[in-house]
Amino acid sequence: MTSKKLVNSVAGCADDALAGLVACNPNLQLLQGHRVALRSDLDSLKGQVALLSGGGSGHEPAHAGFIGKGMLTGVIAGAVFTSPAVGSILAAIRAVAQAGTVGTLLIVKNYTGDRLNFGLAREQARAEGIPVEMVVIGDDSAFTVLKKAGRRGLCGTVLIHKVAGALAEAGVGLEEITNRVSVVAKAMGTLGVSLASCSVPGSKPTFELSADEVELGLGIHGEAGVRRIKMATADKIVAIMLDHMTNSSNVSHVPVQSGSSVVLMVNNLGGLSFLELGIIADAAVRSLEGRGVKIARALVGTFMSALEMPGISLTLLLVDEPLLKLIDADTTASAWPNMAKVSVTGRTWIRAAPTEPLEAPDSTATGGTDSKQMVLVLERVCTTLLGLEEHLNALDRAAGDGDCGTTHSRAARAIQGWLKEGQPPASPAQLLSKLSLLLLEKMGGSSGALYGLFLTAAAQPLKAKTDLPAWSAAMDAGLEAMQKYGKAAPGDRTMLDSLWAAGQELQAWKSPGANLFQILTKAVKSAEAAAEATRNMEAGAGRASYISSARLDQPDPGAVAAAAILRAILEALQGQGA
Repeated sequence: MTSKKLVNSVAGCADDALAGLVACNPNLQLLQGHRVALRSDLDSLKGQVALLSGGGSGHEPAHAGFIGKGMLTGVIAGAVFTSPAVGSILAAIRAVAQAGTVGTLLIVKNYTGDRLNFGLAREQARAEGIPVEMVVIGDDSAFTVLKKAGRRGLCGTVLIHKVAGALAEAGVGLEEITNRVSVVAKAMGTLGVSLASCSVPGSKPTFELSADEVELGLGIHGEAGVRRIKMATADKIVAIMLDHMTNSSNVSHVPVQSGSSVVLMVNNLGGLSFLELGIIADAAVRSLEGRGVKIARALVGTFMSALEMPGISLTLLLVDEPLLKLIDADTTASAWPNMAKVSVTGRTWIRAAPTEPLEAPDSTATGGTDSKQMVLVLERVCTTLLGLEEHLNALDRAAGDGDCGTTHSRAARAIQGWLKEGQPPASPAQLLSKLSLLLLEKMGGSSGALYGLFLTAAAQPLKAKTDLPAWSAAMDAGLEAMQKYGKAAPGDRTMLDSLWAAGQELQAWKSPGANLFQILTKAVKSAEAAAEATRNMEAGAGRASYISSARLDQPDPGAVAAAAILRAILEALQGQGA
């Protein structure tokens, strides 16, 4: 079965993609009759060296994304994963020559088709009297034994675009640019890894991987790598990659060692999430710095993809200060990142957390027995929530994500860890405030925010008094805050339904001579009844409001959890005879 792609036609997808990029970028123009994009200010380049690159489509933003002042003059695009036509390459060379440039450097990735087609166009242009040089970039560090075809051209080619572009912008001549970038290319290595294949429009996936395998050292067209390894953590995968590409017994290694200064590129091969890309970048920085390598600059993003391949490549370029100045030189190329021109290694990247304000003395703090009672109540609540994890998750799957139980268990474990650190505050107001901060930080999700709001607001009436009317007022304040910021109301099929029902019963605490347990027992029963009643409610707030009510045939998990918490509080207090 072929993969689904949002294209107009398989045959025209490369033309359409390039046309779309040029149509949205006033700095680019298409060369009529050819799949060629050029700088729109071409006539301003008289007396400068022109830089042309390109290759098969499907590697976006390479190559057209790197056209601009300080980088490429133009690119020639082939069909997907196919070298561009000789005629189009020659037309691009003629176009830049006729605009008054003093010579052209072709920057070509080391693939047979690219070498042949760019090479033939170069020879024809030279026969016409146009000065043209060509550098073939092979930065692949995958192969331990050098093959006759040489190292493949990978994402490191983008760094060559940048260095050559800075030199051309500075007015350096064709021969010197050619020589200098040839030297730079030898101090660079790239290695890729993928979790699965990509698929060319109109075709099936290019290879198959087992669920527990990843491909190490593959090319940017889905070519086989050096070996398949077992799926592992991001830290482990990155360590394997860096070990392989810096191993001196590997003939294609990059000679990075302790004390080296490098530019690091973390390149998304097309289908990796931004979340994973950040994790890989963190692992790469830590691993390199752990080896004593100085990271002078780091580029993280999508630079040279392989369609939708879910994988990454790492590029290391050995640099000194003169080379860094070329990397840092300004460019208008749309795909070049707005990179900080400072070293990654050695800078302070963590700011100390702000100091918390000193707590004012609390007249309601009694300590001793009350504090121990609070611990027992919290422990009972935690045990209850941990026991309900799977049940709450099952209820939550009707709304899509199925993590309500996990979220509440995360809160329970956070509270348990906090209790192990020492006795909680004796003051109810301080206790609720501390719990609020803990849940906001550790619980996560909308539940963490709602409970945090509830507890923060509920703590305020308890600062002056802790009698039953004050606890009723605390419940009122918490419910008001939840409604104000959560936008839910009673009857909307949320956790508020349980808490609201309990709060109505707790109003009786405001009457003289109110009985703690009688009223609390009624409140818990009302909360449980309200939780069960959510089974038949139309969801009016929260994620469940996007789900058809016909599919919501179970009670709301948040309401069930809130009722269970109230039940646990009641039973813990009864067990103590409080």
